[in-house]
Amino acid sequence: MNFKNLAMWAIIVFLTIGLYNMFKNPQSNISKNNQINFSEFLTEVDNGRVVKVEIKGNNINGVLSDGNNFTTYAPNDPNLIEKLSSKGVAISAAPLDEKMPSLFGVLLSWFPMLLLIAVWIFFMRQMQGGKGGAMGFGRSKAKMMNELKGKVTFNDVAGVEEAKEEVEEVVEFLRDPKKFSRLGGKIPRGCLLVGPPGTGKTLLARAIAGEAGVPFFTISGSDFVEMFVGVGASRVRDMFEQGKKHSPCIIFIDEIDAVGRSRGAGLGGGNDEREQTLNQLLVEMDGFDTNEGVIIIAATNRPDVLDPALLRPGRFDRQVVVSLPDIIGREKILKVHSKKISMAPDINLRTVARGTPGFSGADLANLVNEAALLAARKNKRIVTNQEFEEAKDKVMMGAERRSMVMTEEEKKLTAYHEAGHAIVTINEKAAYPIHKATIIPRGRALGMVMQLPEKDEVSQTREQLHAQMAIAMGGRVAEEIIFGDDKVTTGAVSDIEQATKRARAMVMRAGLSKELGPVAYGENEEEVFLGRSVARQQNMSEETAKKVDAEIRKFVEKGYDRARRVLTEKIDDLHKLAKALLTYETLTGKEIEDLVNKNIYPAGKQDIKDENDDQSSALGSIGLKPKIVH
Repeated sequence: MNFKNLAMWAIIVFLTIGLYNMFKNPQSNISKNNQINFSEFLTEVDNGRVVKVEIKGNNINGVLSDGNNFTTYAPNDPNLIEKLSSKGVAISAAPLDEKMPSLFGVLLSWFPMLLLIAVWIFFMRQMQGGKGGAMGFGRSKAKMMNELKGKVTFNDVAGVEEAKEEVEEVVEFLRDPKKFSRLGGKIPRGCLLVGPPGTGKTLLARAIAGEAGVPFFTISGSDFVEMFVGVGASRVRDMFEQGKKHSPCIIFIDEIDAVGRSRGAGLGGGNDEREQTLNQLLVEMDGFDTNEGVIIIAATNRPDVLDPALLRPGRFDRQVVVSLPDIIGREKILKVHSKKISMAPDINLRTVARGTPGFSGADLANLVNEAALLAARKNKRIVTNQEFEEAKDKVMMGAERRSMVMTEEEKKLTAYHEAGHAIVTINEKAAYPIHKATIIPRGRALGMVMQLPEKDEVSQTREQLHAQMAIAMGGRVAEEIIFGDDKVTTGAVSDIEQATKRARAMVMRAGLSKELGPVAYGENEEEVFLGRSVARQQNMSEETAKKVDAEIRKFVEKGYDRARRVLTEKIDDLHKLAKALLTYETLTGKEIEDLVNKNIYPAGKQDIKDENDDQSSALGSIGLKPKIVH
């Protein structure tokens, strides 16, 4: 496309230069070698050298006796004809050229205007995506999908069973409309798919079309809005006209929040292009002229910003929530995507699903693809558990940065920081089990302790929240105990942010503070109006705001004290685990528990057991002495 644009611009520049040179001096293309003065012409006539002349008005073209042609301009001389006749010159006369210009002349005269029109059309096509021509601004950009290739059905959609049940009625109507019309029932005019990004809203819409076997038009919400007034509304009308011609059919509008935002919220009034487009969409969906057999399916992850008129009965009167899948749904999604790759027979997809809480369908598809790419990179013919584990770590924590240069002191500090998180996790009854601990830099983190819930949870208890804050503080406390206050680093920044955010949610939203009671504070904490953030304490008095801040601080400090108490009591375990992380960089949850609780070392890692059994523990081999800060 860039080469095409450059070529177009080059042609325009060359044509402009040529046109300028052509019209700069129109007589430049007339040869001046045969132009003679009138006095010279008379001299040649007197000398008898002029053989033939052709007179057109005052212009004279002639031939000399030596065969050369000449031209001259003659004034009104009444004796000229007589003089030429006396010298025996052959005379011919013709009127001035008043005939119609040639086609080339017409094109030449209109060339500047045609060039300007061509440039204008070129820019208009660029703004319109190169489709529709110069007069196609108001045509819909909806594309009709060809389901013959890559047809999608409900068998290709997993993990959203409730959502599939909701839309099965739409499929039944498209298959047999008379089944509903006999009883006087009407199918919902529109179906709004709501859910987080990557949960499969677009895939579900394609599956509806694939199951029903009807035409399927797809368009993005941003395709309606253009810089020209009235274009969006015209495209909406054209889109519904296309739908009527292919009725019954499905029109899928992706990211409808781009055009369906609430009206009247902007500073420019209610007459902008986007609101006109929305008004036309509302009229087409449920106005005087109804569109029977045209079902609108839209998808968005921002239902809170949609206009209320768009969600009323008669328009998008059925909302289908496409939520994140649970462990059973994740296993089904993994089965769908793993059909395309060759896997080892011992891979347990239930285990992989258990290790991916909060993953969407797109995340799981990416996980399977990353595992296949890792196996291909290692020249393997099948994907094993090792590739799935590496792919999961890469997706969740980022790629390993083994090339990152770290000093020995930084490695020691990172090992103790992560060991502090792990020791507190083991000793907190309400904490999730440890899945893995590593000091290999991944993404932005220098190390990480990963916890793995045993099951999906929709809520957390007060005990679990306090345990999570204590775990978050474990890294900072370990640095203080081992290295002292002056050697504490900024590595706990994200841990402190997470603990503070969790404490604020407990106090202000969940009502888990005994001091402030079950009251929600700061309802508009994250609300933005006219580009300005609304103050968090706008519905709180100054005294209440101070109490809220004090409670948040108390919760965080409580987690800090719990972490300090655990690490002070389990200082030997801290040294043991830190030394193991320094030696082997990565340990699984089972290896950590066996090492700390049973002093059992995994196979191939017995070489550090004797060092840790030394009376000086890990400090003797590392050269560090414990410093207890009270």
